[in-house]
Amino acid sequence: MRPFVITLSLAILLAGCNAEPARVGGNEVDAQAGASATPVAPEPPAPAATGASAVKIANDDFAFDYSYPAEAAAIPALAKRLDAERDTALAQLKRETASARKGAQTGDFPYRAYDYQKEWQRVADIPGWLSLSASLYTFTGGAHGMTVYDALLWDKSAGAAIDPTDAFESKAAIDGAIKAPFCKALNAQRTKKRGGPIGDETAMFNECIDPSPYPILFGSSNRRSFDRITVMVPPYEAGPYAEGTYEVDLPVTAALIAALKPRFRPAFSVK
Repeated sequence: MRPFVITLSLAILLAGCNAEPARVGGNEVDAQAGASATPVAPEPPAPAATGASAVKIANDDFAFDYSYPAEAAAIPALAKRLDAERDTALAQLKRETASARKGAQTGDFPYRAYDYQKEWQRVADIPGWLSLSASLYTFTGGAHGMTVYDALLWDKSAGAAIDPTDAFESKAAIDGAIKAPFCKALNAQRTKKRGGPIGDETAMFNECIDPSPYPILFGSSNRRSFDRITVMVPPYEAGPYAEGTYEVDLPVTAALIAALKPRFRPAFSVK
């Protein structure tokens, strides 16, 4: 099966999921709008008491929700990066929905309001590094929405964002270090969700998939080093849509540390 790898481009998500986009929490969207309405002016980033950033916009054409935590807001370069991502996503959403609204009017069929929700959360904040995760839900008028995931590692010393998978020597190194325990944990979750053995392990949604194409979150139980990881597998990748997301937690091992590029290894410890 082909892995679903998240990108930061809303255009790809909207195009790829137009007929098939799952609401976070499993709620299906079924919004319909009549004549187009005047869009509500975007709200400026609204820091909560904690310093977190959140922008929410809702009108007859779309709902937009983008947020990130106080730990990210406290780093100007990172906040600037996330603000730029938010603004790009909102501009793209406006273009897409304007086109979809026009198509609905021309084709004389109901317009279903789009939805975009991206929430960044802190996974771990340790000396030198900030680990973030994001869930991204999109709905583009189809049968249901789609949820995918993102991950970001912020190097506090360099002031730079890194894709956590780039902390490893290669994707092959990731798979070599964690595929066996990953598949064991994945099959345990499949068995629990399905209420019985998974059956033929060569069949679709039963096979042992590579973990490297999916977002990998770096976590910490001691606030000093990364000692656990989570592989985020979205719907349709390890099971049918109804099974939802698979979050596969694994402890950091010596094999995993050996698979990292040398400069990242000091930030990790065996749990």
